[in-house]
Amino acid sequence: MYDCIVVGAGPAGAATAYHLAKQGHSVLLVEKQTLPRYKPCSGAVSPSVAEYFDFDFTPAIDRTMRRVRYTYKLGDPIEAELTTADPIWMVKREVFDQFLVQQAQNQGALLKDNTAVSAIENKGDYWRVITAGEVLEAAYLVAADGAQGPMAQWLGFPNLALRSASVLEVPAPVGDDCAINFEFGLVKQGCAWNFPKGESYSIGAATFLGQGATDYRKVLAKYSQSFGVSLSQGAFHSHPLKLWDGNHPLHTHRALLVGEAAAIVDPLSAEGIRPGMVSGVRAAEAIHAALGGSLDALANYTATIHNTWGEDMPWAKRISGLFFRVPGLGYRVGIKRPTATNRLGQILAGEVRYADIASRVMKRLSGGLLSG
Repeated sequence: MYDCIVVGAGPAGAATAYHLAKQGHSVLLVEKQTLPRYKPCSGAVSPSVAEYFDFDFTPAIDRTMRRVRYTYKLGDPIEAELTTADPIWMVKREVFDQFLVQQAQNQGALLKDNTAVSAIENKGDYWRVITAGEVLEAAYLVAADGAQGPMAQWLGFPNLALRSASVLEVPAPVGDDCAINFEFGLVKQGCAWNFPKGESYSIGAATFLGQGATDYRKVLAKYSQSFGVSLSQGAFHSHPLKLWDGNHPLHTHRALLVGEAAAIVDPLSAEGIRPGMVSGVRAAEAIHAALGGSLDALANYTATIHNTWGEDMPWAKRISGLFFRVPGLGYRVGIKRPTATNRLGQILAGEVRYADIASRVMKRLSGGLLSG
């Protein structure tokens, strides 16, 4: 029997496994796909995540970026530079996720990839995890199987709404003068983006309000042309987003949710990798404490996430609701301000909270609506 089975080997699951294994616990990572595997994702990671780990992330980083470029309906461009201590990391998920799993393995965690979980059973003081080939047992269970994984539902957590996003992965020469690109106006109540990698573009789109589109091919076809590439040159992927939409329990009997399985995704920026990894770190702390005899450890995990990251997300959601309802106004009174990119970088780095800037941002957006 393992101390913990982690279902899902993405960043949140691998972070959980790494820190539990480092504490000397027996940990098994179970992943339905064969690793390394492609994951639809724009692949921007705040370097501030490194403070939670004691290894060098350099081998997993494809490119670092400081320049940010914004457009509205492909015009009115604004360029700025991030002023944070470190540039944003651009990563390929098949490389980044595999790297994190290997770090967990180096600490003693075991991996079973190409292994889908078909059911789970609670046996009081342990869990049974059922796969096609065998039945696995662990004292604790972590659900890290993403937005569409079944674990949260099997554990009795409520079904949360999913949004659709799309990413076009295009191999292309990328110059040193490239930028992180955001486009507001092509997507109703949402945005498009282009995040350059070493030798490719990740061009995506998503909506943040309302019903939203389910197919962004037309938008991405038009947007990709502005970078001299076409839809036919790349691989198109659609994937769900489980954005935070209010705090809810993240623990049950001897089990926790982490990452996107727990809807730990920013409702304004859709950032999920950094907060997901942090949730994995906190989950490992909680399970370590529970294995040591703490009766309140798992409840404290929920409280910790709610009182830190979750406490700030209502502000992100309110800003999102105002901005994406009238993105033209948001672009004019928000994005075009000289401080906008500095604030973006500070939020991604964890240096500034949405609560610190929300009143000014919402006053600006509301004032623009009234004056309009």
